[in-house]
Amino acid sequence: MAEDAEKKASAAQKRPKAPKPQVVGAKVSPAKPKAKVGAGATTKARAAATGAGAKVKYRVNAAKAVSAKDREADKQSMGQVRKSLVFLGIVTLAYLAYLIISGQMDVFLSSLAQVDSSWMLRGALCYLVYYVIGVSAYVLSVVADPKSPVGVRDLMSVEAAGVFFMNLTPNGMGAAPAQIYRLTRSGLSVGGAGALHSTRFIMYEAGEGIFAAIMLIFRLDYFLDSFGDFIIIGILLFAFKILECVALFAICAYPKFFSSIGNWVLRFANKRGWVKDYDHWYQVVNNQIMEFSDGFKSAAKNKGDLVGVLVLTLLQLGCLYALPWFVLNAFGKEADLVTCLASGSMLELLTSAIPLPGGTGGAEGGFALLFGRMFGAQASAGFVLWRAIEYFLPTLCAAPLLGLRSTSGESINHRFRRYGMRLRGLFSRRGSGKGSSGIKITFK
Repeated sequence: MAEDAEKKASAAQKRPKAPKPQVVGAKVSPAKPKAKVGAGATTKARAAATGAGAKVKYRVNAAKAVSAKDREADKQSMGQVRKSLVFLGIVTLAYLAYLIISGQMDVFLSSLAQVDSSWMLRGALCYLVYYVIGVSAYVLSVVADPKSPVGVRDLMSVEAAGVFFMNLTPNGMGAAPAQIYRLTRSGLSVGGAGALHSTRFIMYEAGEGIFAAIMLIFRLDYFLDSFGDFIIIGILLFAFKILECVALFAICAYPKFFSSIGNWVLRFANKRGWVKDYDHWYQVVNNQIMEFSDGFKSAAKNKGDLVGVLVLTLLQLGCLYALPWFVLNAFGKEADLVTCLASGSMLELLTSAIPLPGGTGGAEGGFALLFGRMFGAQASAGFVLWRAIEYFLPTLCAAPLLGLRSTSGESINHRFRRYGMRLRGLFSRRGSGKGSSGIKITFK
């Protein structure tokens, strides 16, 4: 019996130890071999020999933070994109058929031959500035948080998703889930992603209303003289945009009140069989409204950041509305920039009112109404070039940016601080250089 016990004890000593559990996605640096430390070694030497060499760097796998619900919403958005591409292809063929049947193809081709490509390049760069300002607005929203896991590349992907899905899904419905999916993929919680997106959405809608109001103040006489009573439609669209902004702010301020109204409407419609997916709309009314409100209230605590985001949004919209001005100059036509900004603002209101991919129908009709006189016989070619730099080219360029992801793990707040310290060090070294010495006067 004693011999058997000794054999089991020796086998247990020889058995290899079980490996330590590791975090999924963690990068573990190899531990340095421990050095033998004598009895008279210092405390620093003991610490260096025992534990200082084995550092474990954790990087959370953000893909596991993404819920199945967000993934499914992103897949549905891509499905809508495929249907929209087919629809836009049919619209393009119909437009070409219209040019051929109406006999405008020769005028269209001759107009394109007269285009100054340098102005079109400037227009494309103007839209690039629009995209950069949009990313900067997101950066301003998260730069104050040192713990935010979102990087600049993540936000570039989010802004690109807004451009891509806003252009290719009916009424831009696929933009919100696609952007929230990319924010949660970067490591944000679902609530944090919803808060960031809702704040950006409200500021963008408010920017559209404020910009349209400013343009109406400066160019109302022009609209009345040029379009007469027809401009009432534009004014009604502007009023609808203002009411939409007021409704969004009211929902954020009184979410419980609007949830109770939503529940009453939902029950009323469900009793009459008008609701197809009751559970989905129940969740929207009772959960998403509260999340939307809580997200905006938490962001509204930093009023300075909200004002900064609103200013950036106004500059961003100015770049978008100025694109027809570049196209007019490409055809060698003189145009007033403020008039083009005002007409572009009205055109955007008309386009967003049409629940079709890219505002198809509203874009064509609005452009013909607001810019037809400016372009004259070259209106068809002007519309195609404007649509190219405002819609088709941005959509194509946004597609490769959808997969961008930040990999450093460093927050934007830490990165900006590090760059600021480098700049301060650079200027301090220049200020204390040898060349700064001159005549010194001392007083006794």
